[in-house]
Amino acid sequence: MKLNRATHTVIALAVAAAFGMTTAVAQDKQPPSPRFQKFDKDGSGFITKDELKGERWFEQAFDMADENRDGKLDQAEFIKADSIQDRLAGGNYVSDTVLKTKVKAVLLNKKGLRSKDLDVEVVGGEVLLAGFIRSEDQRTRALEAATSVKGVVGVRDAMVVK
Repeated sequence: MKLNRATHTVIALAVAAAFGMTTAVAQDKQPPSPRFQKFDKDGSGFITKDELKGERWFEQAFDMADENRDGKLDQAEFIKADSIQDRLAGGNYVSDTVLKTKVKAVLLNKKGLRSKDLDVEVVGGEVLLAGFIRSEDQRTRALEAATSVKGVVGVRDAMVVK
């Protein structure tokens, strides 16, 4: 029996698809990593945004890793999201350190404020000012100075008037 070129192509594609399917099925049968299992709270084999609530920086990583846009991550997509989340967290740490330095510099240059008595902490762009101040006027100056720094998303006040 003679087969034309189109028939050969169709047969080759069918065989390739069959091998691709068995490979995909074999990959799906691999046991999930302990980290994946931790987040897959309902045991469905997928992770949804609801299951990742409260995890810092994961929402953005989730959206970037959800390649098929189905609103859930399979194991392969989760590995990608986890990697993206690590990069985002590392980048935010550096950004927070830079932001802390900028806030301290602004406080140091603010007249009428003893900035050496203040502690500055930054997490996720949110600044915490703590320490002892001499008056409410100093509190106002410190809060205004910290708020004026580009990149600050909020300022929390834990200063105490002495």
